[in-house]
Amino acid sequence: MQRPLFMHIVGALESRYGYFRVREDAAGKLGHTPIQKCTAALRQLAYGGVADMFDEYLHIGESIACDCLKYFCQGVREIFEDKYLRKPTPEDFQALLDMHGAQHGFSGMLGSIDCMHWEWKN
Repeated sequence: MQRPLFMHIVGALESRYGYFRVREDAAGKLGHTPIQKCTAALRQLAYGGVADMFDEYLHIGESIACDCLKYFCQGVREIFEDKYLRKPTPEDFQALLDMHGAQHGFSGMLGSIDCMHWEWKN
């Protein structure tokens, strides 16, 4: 994931949910940053490992890592669902077809791996 996209997601979660803001504990020690929490969630999604595998790398324990994943997924769904996590419209499909055709020279190939009908020029 590119850094600007990651920071956009972190910023959106931090501004909307108190869980992703840095807070002090009872002893006055600062807690985990939004970047640490989002990184823990994304690493769990990407690598599918156990929650406590990030303890040494991110200094986040198992219970916090589980909470990060839960709140991250819930927040991303709530914030980005209407624009990015919806069913594609016919206009979306047409834009994908046009983009793919312009970039690769194969029009009408959305979701197709059968290219036997194309005339090859070697």
